[in-house]
Parts: sequence; structure tokens; C-alpha cells
Amino acid sequence: MKIGLIAGGGKFPIIFAKAARAKGFSIYAVAHQNETNSLLEEHVDEIRWVYLGQIKKLINFFKSNQVTEAVMMGTIAKAKLFKDLRPDTKAISLIAGMRHTLDDGILRSLAGMLEKEGITIRSSTFLLPNLLAEKGCWTKRKPSRAEKRDITLGWEIAKGIGRLDIGQCVVVEGGSILAVEAIDGTDTTIMRGGKLGSGKSVVVKVCKPDQDLRFDIPAIGLETIKTMHLAGANMLAIEAGKAVVFEKEEMIALSDQWKMSIIAIEKPEDIND
Repeated sequence: MKIGLIAGGGKFPIIFAKAARAKGFSIYAVAHQNETNSLLEEHVDEIRWVYLGQIKKLINFFKSNQVTEAVMMGTIAKAKLFKDLRPDTKAISLIAGMRHTLDDGILRSLAGMLEKEGITIRSSTFLLPNLLAEKGCWTKRKPSRAEKRDITLGWEIAKGIGRLDIGQCVVVEGGSILAVEAIDGTDTTIMRGGKLGSGKSVVVKVCKPDQDLRFDIPAIGLETIKTMHLAGANMLAIEAGKAVVFEKEEMIALSDQWKMSIIAIEKPEDIND
């Protein structure tokens, strides 16, 4: 069995590669310069390094290795779309056919282009369902009444920006929106928002209403909690079943140490269960 891996940054591509190898897959990875962790090389059968926008090299690599199924995962710093992009003819034709370059639009267009070339894109979690967030409050500290109100407001706003394909995360405190995620990414949004609050900020990160779950699924991990602590945010709400969680046990232990709270819900009404 063969699987292609289109890898961005972060831990997700390495975690996936380890799981795929354990299940008997041969892994052919396309890694991105200045983004993908070079340690990925140790966990795949073959790797090809490319720059953002070199789609033709990606397609040719998969075809030369008879790869017909692939996954897309890992982070790409959005600002690099303007600074580190080296589009080939395939990328230019893809961008030319788009009305805008919002997150899901780019990824859906790329997936469509690959499928026309005979490469089917699968869900990033098809081998790792255990990473999806389980419903419930994970920490010793439960959300306060004020935090519940902020979660409800943050959920509504986060779904709104998600519907517009802008971002997935907002920071709220005392009924005020302190920060909304855009091209700067989640960690920077948390820092911006938290520093405007009084140490009681709530971070809400959700799946976009029309999210294609094959890619760009929300992800949190130990670094999320560390960033929140630095920013003065002490409550994290995520969407159960639609967020990927890394280092969950370590996240919970550190959150309990810092008296932070983490809750995974399917809808705002769940916080009153």
C-alpha cells in the first residue's frame, strides 16, 4: 500500500507518517522548504523537497512513484504566500481560476487539480481518529459563568469568520472580542487578544461551517496552552469531533498546574450540561 503525504510544518506530518508506517503503508512525502520539519525524512520511504507553488514537481513525484492517494496536513505560514511563493505553470493556472485566495478555496482547488491528475485526497485523520477531540471538560477547573457567556459569544463570532473563510479562532473577555484570527495564525491571535485582556481571556477555536475535513482541520497542542499562559488567557473551548489534539495528557497536566480550563463541545448549549 502506498500513500502520498503533502506536508507542511508542525508535528502532524510526522505523527501521520509513523502511524501509516505502522499500518504497513509506504509513504511518499512532498515536503516544503522552510516549513516542514526535516525529521520527517526519517519516517518516510521517499521525500521530495519543494517550494510553495511548485505543484508540477509534486504531481510528477507522485506519478513517478505510482501514488494515487494522498493526504494534506501540517501548517503553512499564510504570510509566506506573499513572500516565499515560487509558482510554476500549474500553480499560476490554479490561482488564475480562483476569485480569491482564502484558505479553503486554495486547498479545494489544489485537491481538485490533483484529483484530475489521478491523485485522490483523503482525510488527514483517516489513520488517526484517536486524535479527534472528545466531548467534555478535560481539566479540573470548569468554566465559570462569565466564561460560559464568553464561549457562547466567541463560538458565534468564530463560526461567522469561518463562514467567510477568514480564520478559526477568536479571543474573548467580558463580552468583548479582543482578537480575530486572520492571516497571522492562531498563536499570534492568542497573543494579540490575551495582551488586551486582564488575564481572564477565553480562546475559542472551531471548525469552519463549510470546512472540508480532508484538510485544514483545527489543531491544538501543548504549545497552544503555553501561548495562552504567556498571553494571559486561561480558558480554551474547541469543537468536539472536529479538532485534532496533540499531546493531550501533557496539555491537561499543564493546564491543571496553571489552573486553566479546556472544554470540547459540539454546540454552545453543551457548556450547560
